[in-house]
Amino acid sequence: MTKLRSRGPGLALCWSVAMSIAQIEYFVAVAETGSVTQAASRLFISQPPLSRQIHALEDELGVPLFSRTKTGMHLLPAGERFMIHAKDILRAVNNAKAAVSQLVTNEALCPPLRPRD
Repeated sequence: MTKLRSRGPGLALCWSVAMSIAQIEYFVAVAETGSVTQAASRLFISQPPLSRQIHALEDELGVPLFSRTKTGMHLLPAGERFMIHAKDILRAVNNAKAAVSQLVTNEALCPPLRPRD
């Protein structure tokens, strides 16, 4: 959820971002499936919390990302633009996890040398 934060007396207020990786994953799942029902099934969560998170993300961004119709959820132009960044963000997170995992694995196989006293 986006919150207005003060920087002190007489200073301008700014918006702080509280968007979560989970919200981005949820957004991508809904966009790819075109359905909250199918996305919820794919994510192993129920529909109401998924819908709440999508609405919270839209509220934070200040723009609707989806057109909601009887036939499903369709990306609006803002959603299409956000989708590009969302996939980049998720790719970067996965790359970071893999890099750390590889480092841990390499150190387990070949621990770093410690200087002798």
